[in-house]
Formats: sequence, C-alpha cells, structure tokens
Amino acid sequence: MDLGLNGRLALVTGASKGIGLACAERLAEEGCRLHLVARSADRLKAESERLARQSGSNVSYSSLDLGDASSDSTLFKVVPDPDIVVNNAGAIPSGDLDNVDEASWRHAWDLKVFGYLNLCRIYLDAMRKRRRGVLINVIGAGGERPRPSYIAGAGGNAALMAVTRALGSNSLKDGVRVVGINPGAIVTERLTTMMKQRASQELGDPERWRELLDADHPPGRPEHIADMVAFLASDRSANTTGTIITIDGGSCAR
Repeated sequence: MDLGLNGRLALVTGASKGIGLACAERLAEEGCRLHLVARSADRLKAESERLARQSGSNVSYSSLDLGDASSDSTLFKVVPDPDIVVNNAGAIPSGDLDNVDEASWRHAWDLKVFGYLNLCRIYLDAMRKRRRGVLINVIGAGGERPRPSYIAGAGGNAALMAVTRALGSNSLKDGVRVVGINPGAIVTERLTTMMKQRASQELGDPERWRELLDADHPPGRPEHIADMVAFLASDRSANTTGTIITIDGGSCAR
C-alpha cells in the first residue's frame, strides 16, 4: 500500500533505538525525509547514516535533551516546518508512590510529559499557519490501565492522553491532526529494564523478570507501533484526530 508519504519531512524524537528508531525506519521506507532527535550523538550518527544508505532518504539529526526546555527553540530553528512530528522521547520509571521520589518523578515528567507538550505547542502553531501537518504522540498503555507499581507513568501517560484528545478534537479545522498511540509491552531495552525492576519488587530477583511475562500474550514488536505511525501520518487517516489507538495485544481489555 502506497501511503503517499514520499518527500514529506518527519521529525522523530527518541529515535536512536526502540520504537523511535523503528518509526524512523518505517517512514524512511515510505520515502520520508527524516530528522532524528535523541541524546546520544554517536548512536544517532550511526543510525542516521545507516538509514540514509538503506533508504536513499535525506536523514539529519540533532543530539538534544528535550527534558531541557531550551532545546525546543534550538530544534525549531533547525527543523521549523516538518510535515509529521512523532513525539516518542522519554521513559518514566516504574515503582509505587513510596519508591519514586519527587526528583525522579519530576525529571521523568520534564522529558516525557512537558517535552511532549512543548513540542506540541511550537509545532502545532507552525502547522496551523501552514494549514497542514500531523502530530503523533507515542504515549503508553499505563495511562489507560493504571497500576500502583507504575504510578508516575500512569499519571504522566493519562495526562498526555487527555492533552492529545483535547488538541485533536479541534485541530482539523486548521488542517492539522493530533493523534496518540498507546503501546503495551513491546520488546525493547526499556521493557527489559522495567520488567527487571518489577521482578526485583515482586520476586526479589531482577533476573527472574521473564517469569512475569504472559506466555499466552507475548510482548509486541516495535514494528507494530511503527506501522501504525506511518498509517496515521498518511492522508489515508485524514479523518482520524483527537483519538488514542492502543496496541497492546488486548492487554487493557483483559
């Protein structure tokens, strides 16, 4: 299926690995020009060069900490007019209310929550002026099915779900769409880290994390999210805005 994305410029954050990198790969396959953002300059450089070789697309990158609000204006100067923005940077630590201290909570929300909000603010304004563009927030199913063992993530993700719905509910009149994706468990480095933390709390041994996986409902792959990102970014999703799509193997429904 040709999604008609050839030549469009996609800005992807958290793009050096995991879901973000998979999104970049998928969009490159569709012919998008890419600008990748993450903190790791070495990893970004290597992945950008690989993607450019494999796809023939124009791939640039910025090494920035989007948890620092000053990075937003720096990024906007470099990439002022993307057609597609994929907010994906950030990882909120697991733990219950007693185990996530205020400093850790605030640090995580600076990147995952306020980082998303800041990019939505600057790029939604630019897209409205051009009367075209798509903002895709990759959020997380923790906000849809909150657990006390992931309380900071549950609160942050729920906030981003509400913001995405609110922005997207009224954006189509300006030619802009705002949508969200809630990944469930996805096979990434982050999943392993979170499962080890959970295993340490629940089983007393982080190396027993595989015992906590549901054998009947195994984790998904980054490509499952990337395929949806590409579809939502395309004009085939022209009437999709202000909504959240959950991709979790049915976990939130069980």
